[in-house]
Amino acid sequence: MAGLQAGEPEIVPLTPERWPLFEDLFGKQGACYGCWCTHFRLRPAIRRENDRQRNKDFIHARIEAGPPPGLLAIDGGQAIGWMQIGPRADVPEWNNAGRVSAPVDPGDAADASVWAISCFFIRTKARGKGLSHRLVAAGIDFATRSGARWLEACPIDQSRDSRSIGLFVGSTRVFEKAGFSEVAVRKPGRPLMRIELAGV
Repeated sequence: MAGLQAGEPEIVPLTPERWPLFEDLFGKQGACYGCWCTHFRLRPAIRRENDRQRNKDFIHARIEAGPPPGLLAIDGGQAIGWMQIGPRADVPEWNNAGRVSAPVDPGDAADASVWAISCFFIRTKARGKGLSHRLVAAGIDFATRSGARWLEACPIDQSRDSRSIGLFVGSTRVFEKAGFSEVAVRKPGRPLMRIELAGV
């Protein structure tokens, strides 16, 4: 990705050979109660049937199949952060009409040039150090280089409790600082945000 400053983590696409780093980051529990970042990929009925091992197997197969479904932040040979990013079509449940993240134009759900940042997971020791900002900046670069023309997110307004499980979608403040603008609000505190990407 972009050039590193001294002491900054390396941010790279999650390719199959980096599976062990991702697996270690998510731990035995699979992050967020065994989700393994499948929440926006699987229909609710399937999620209810699945256990954490099935979720793990699903995301492992997705990573093996490619293209990379997101970015890893690596520091000292260990993954310290993850951000799920890719075309809206890759996270079908994020497009569900009943969700606050639903596209403004229904056609965007299948448009390969409309991308989304849908999830974050950051190792406890790495939180509160600006890693989300670095991941979003790298994500803008990654999406641009991949041919996206729009990048969207549906974050949550920062709560007083920075440990809030709701922050897996990211903080509104992070996206505002990255240049995203609000395009819709279906629920207070959960804006749908978008940034137009420059062509390469």
